[in-house]
Amino acid sequence: MEVEISVEAEKKRLNSWVALTVVLLSVLMGLGKLKDDNIVQTRQLQKADAADAWSEYQAKKIKLHLAEASLRQAEMLAIANPASAGALKPRQQQLKHELERYKQESQDLQRKAQAKEQGMETLNARHDLFDISDAALSIAVACAAVAALSANLLPLFAAWGFGAAGALFWLAGFAGWNLRIEWLVSLLG
Repeated sequence: MEVEISVEAEKKRLNSWVALTVVLLSVLMGLGKLKDDNIVQTRQLQKADAADAWSEYQAKKIKLHLAEASLRQAEMLAIANPASAGALKPRQQQLKHELERYKQESQDLQRKAQAKEQGMETLNARHDLFDISDAALSIAVACAAVAALSANLLPLFAAWGFGAAGALFWLAGFAGWNLRIEWLVSLLG
């Protein structure tokens, strides 16, 4: 009778540890999911902004090339017809001014687009951290379930190990730490 009570007490203690582990892991997974969803939404907006910035850059480059071609035409007209050279001077000056403006604006737009892409890369890295965290925490929950079913401490210890790894990546995702394991990212990606 005393042996049965001892076995039941051990199972109850193990199940309590499993329950506590699953609750903590589930809370981390839920909070991580919320944050990761926000990162994904922000990343999508940033990607759209980057695409818009690159489109603006391309449009400005087209204007630059058209202004260059127009200037060459005006210069050739002045050479071909020296009598019209004086009349073409104001147009050439205007085109030179536009060329300078388009060059500056296209450089500004290129920097803007590159900055948007860099921001997107930073968000991608944080998203990867949450993906790794989610994978480790899911494995931890599965190990905890095996511990409860088998009444064995070893899977519970494995759950704590995977849970600790998941919590580390979870914390890195929230804090924005550069904790990137390339082989793991490529394996899961």
